[in-house]
Amino acid sequence: MRLQHKTALITGAGRGIGRAIAEFYAREGARVAIADLDQKAADTAADAIRAAGGEALALAMDVTSEEAVNDGFQRVADRWGGVDIALANAGIQHIDPIHKLAYADWQKVIDVHLHGAFLVTRAALQQMYTGNGGVMLYMGSVHSLEASPLKSPYVAAKHGLLGLCRAVAKEGAEYRVRSNIICPGFVRTPLVEKQIPEQARELGISEEEVVRNVMLKNTVDGEFTTVEDVAELAVHLAAFPSAALTGQSIVVSHGWHMQ
Repeated sequence: MRLQHKTALITGAGRGIGRAIAEFYAREGARVAIADLDQKAADTAADAIRAAGGEALALAMDVTSEEAVNDGFQRVADRWGGVDIALANAGIQHIDPIHKLAYADWQKVIDVHLHGAFLVTRAALQQMYTGNGGVMLYMGSVHSLEASPLKSPYVAAKHGLLGLCRAVAKEGAEYRVRSNIICPGFVRTPLVEKQIPEQARELGISEEEVVRNVMLKNTVDGEFTTVEDVAELAVHLAAFPSAALTGQSIVVSHGWHMQ
């Protein structure tokens, strides 16, 4: 198993992509801390991993709270000795054109994605630097590399995560910490399902047209990326054996974005 004897903490892991990654990590032998704003969702995900024979710890964590993030990492340290892998995955979305965008909505998206990732990164590095190093991962997006209309706070936050990832790769190298960012295309999670009618209203088109002509238009096969696609990449990046792969943005998007 590729992650045996490793401990991972994943934010936003109660459902969607984060949960899939947690389950894949557990199958590869990792002890997994499921951190989520929703305690019930975290408990359900952790219970499923334990039922399958893995080790899991459920954590209620608001990634915009410094205290909650630090407390969550301390609980992992108390239980398993510290983290080897941390994945800043928690995210939200807001659809609006810039000229109609409320500052509070802009700020909320930036707080969860970017400020939350900073708090998770800092807490993780404090443990990794005093241990045996580790892997810091970020859930970016194709929107870490290019823009789409109606998503300015999300695009800005995801671009910011790319910069943070690269800064960690530079600073963390001497402490044996690698850092990479996963950049999926559209994955049909509840976050994306919510966007479909919102974009249909803003663009004045049908939901089917949003899927076909907006979300999947530039893919090579008209297919959504799956949570399993993203989770398999997350395992590969967590298990990669050296700093030959660090500071990189890895796109998994059915060819929507090619770099």
